[in-house]
Amino acid sequence: MRVVVLLLCIVTLGGCEREKRELRLDPPVADALDKIALMPNRIAGAPPQVYFALDKPYESNAYNLSEGKRLYSWFGCKSCHGDGEGGIGPSFLDGWWYYGPEMVSIFASIRDGRPHGMPAFKDKMTTDEIWQLAGYVQTIGAYSAKTAAPSRNDEKQTRPAENRAPAAIQFNEGPIPVHPDQGPTP
Repeated sequence: MRVVVLLLCIVTLGGCEREKRELRLDPPVADALDKIALMPNRIAGAPPQVYFALDKPYESNAYNLSEGKRLYSWFGCKSCHGDGEGGIGPSFLDGWWYYGPEMVSIFASIRDGRPHGMPAFKDKMTTDEIWQLAGYVQTIGAYSAKTAAPSRNDEKQTRPAENRAPAAIQFNEGPIPVHPDQGPTP
């Protein structure tokens, strides 16, 4: 009987699967993640091959998204962008992203900054942190829910958690969008 219980416990524990948490990237991987290929206009582009080899961890891993949410608050992004609703900086919920909703564009905006007020954070954050923050920012304005989501704050909820209320609910799309991931041109 004890053998059966012990075997059952081992099988049960073996079946538990947690998301992988990479607490620190190896320096060569971090260096490779920093080498994004931007288009000449510095909008859109392609992530490095290592991003795909890692299985897009900054878009689909709840731990990385939660870290991005922490960084969003910690580095003062709320002071300009609010809770994604805009303010001094552009809104993430209105469906119109100046530089596109792709991870590479968001990463480049955070790392290198943009004209008219977006500061560069390349000297203040690691490459891993920039990717985490980019993943979280992308969830704020996502048009479709993702299976992974950052943890939820309950103190100031103007809408449900990020993966439960995509931006499409918050924004009247109007005519056919210019790009499938964006709303109409303002």
